[in-house]
Amino acid sequence: MRETKGTGISRRAFCKTLAGAAVSATVMGSSGKSRASDGNAKRIRVAVVGGNFGATFWWHEHPNCVVTAVTDLIPERRENLVRRYSCLNAFESLEVMLKKAPDTFDAVAVFSGAPEHVKHSVMCMNAGKHVISAVPAALTLEECQLLKETKENTGLKYMMAESSYYRQECIAAREMYQAGKFGNLFYSEVEYYHNFICTYPSQPDVWRYGFPPMLYPTHSTGFFVGVTKERLVEVSCLGTREEPFPRPEENVYRNPFSNEIGLFKTDRGNVCRANVCWRIAAGGERAQWFGTEMSAYMSSSGGLSNSIEIADKGRQPWNVLEYWKTDPSLPERMRHASGHGGSAVFITAEFINALVENREPTIDVYESLAMTTPGIVAHQSALKRGEQLKVPSFDAGPKGT
Repeated sequence: MRETKGTGISRRAFCKTLAGAAVSATVMGSSGKSRASDGNAKRIRVAVVGGNFGATFWWHEHPNCVVTAVTDLIPERRENLVRRYSCLNAFESLEVMLKKAPDTFDAVAVFSGAPEHVKHSVMCMNAGKHVISAVPAALTLEECQLLKETKENTGLKYMMAESSYYRQECIAAREMYQAGKFGNLFYSEVEYYHNFICTYPSQPDVWRYGFPPMLYPTHSTGFFVGVTKERLVEVSCLGTREEPFPRPEENVYRNPFSNEIGLFKTDRGNVCRANVCWRIAAGGERAQWFGTEMSAYMSSSGGLSNSIEIADKGRQPWNVLEYWKTDPSLPERMRHASGHGGSAVFITAEFINALVENREPTIDVYESLAMTTPGIVAHQSALKRGEQLKVPSFDAGPKGT
C-alpha cells in the first residue's frame, strides 16, 4: 500500500526515527494524567492531507493518536509530512489514498486549499472517516448545507480547526463571559489582518489570488461565536479596494475588494463588527469585547497591550494565563507553546480527545458553520453596496431559511 516514491528518506533512517517516536509515545502513554492520555485508551489513526499548514499540528505527540497516512499533490510537501509525522505511507492525492489504503486510518485532517474543503470533507465522511478541516468550513451557502447534511447523515465527527477559538485571550474571555464578569456583553470588535497574502499570484497556493476577505471570516468570527455562542443573523458589509490588488477580471472570484468590514446583528439583539483585510498596515488576529460591567482588549500589532476595564475601577493590565502549560485536556507532552497564539496543541488534542471519548468536538459542524456562514453573506452584502442581508441558520434541525 505504501507510495513512498520521492520522499528522500532512507528506510533505515526512517525506522530509526520511528523507533525513537514509539519509545517517546510509550513513556507518555504510561505517565499522562489526562483522560485522553490513558495508555489503555483506543488509538486514533489519522491521515493528514496538505503538507504546508497540515504539518504544523501535533498528532504525533498525542498518546492516543498515530499518523498512518499522508498526502499532498506536491512532492516537497509530501516529504514534509513524512518527516514531520514519521510516516512513510505517503500518497500522491487524497483520492488515491482513499482508494488504496482506506483501512489504514480512522480520521482525516483536511488541510488542502480553501476551495476544496467541503469537497474533501464530504469525500472523507462518505468513505466512513471522521474529519477535521482547516478554515473556512465552506465558501457558499450550498456548500454549508451539503456539509451539514453529510455530517448528520453519516453520524461521523466533524471539527473545524479554528485557531482564534483557542488563542489564550479567547479562552480567558470565554471563562470571564461564562462567569458573568462582562455584565451584558453587547458589542464586540473582531479582526483579522494579513497584509498582501492574497495580492500576488503564488505557487502552489494560487487559490489565494484575489480571494474575497469575508470568505475567510473565522479568524474574526471565532472570537465572537467562540465566546458567547451567539449567532450572527443580519449583516451590512462594505468593501474597499487598496492597491495593489487583483482586479475582478483578474481573479476567479470576480472579487473587487481587498478589505471588507461587516456590522452584524446577533440573535440576542447585540452587535458585532468584524473586519478581514488583505491590504492594511497591520497584522494579526485580535478582538475587543465591550460589556456593561467589564470590557477586554487584546494586544495588537499597533502596540496596544492586553488590558481590561472594569466599571468604576478603570483600566488595568490583563494578565492572560498561558493555558497550554496546565490545561488538563492536554496530555503532558503537548503542554508547550504552539502556533497561532498557542492554539495548535488545543486543536490537535480536542479532536483526538473527542474521538476517544466518542463525543462531538467543541467546534462541531454547527459552531463551524456559525463562524463561516456570516462571512459568505457579508461578501454578498459588500457586492450589493452594504445592503443589509439576513444570515441563514445551519444549526441542528430543518434547513435554514
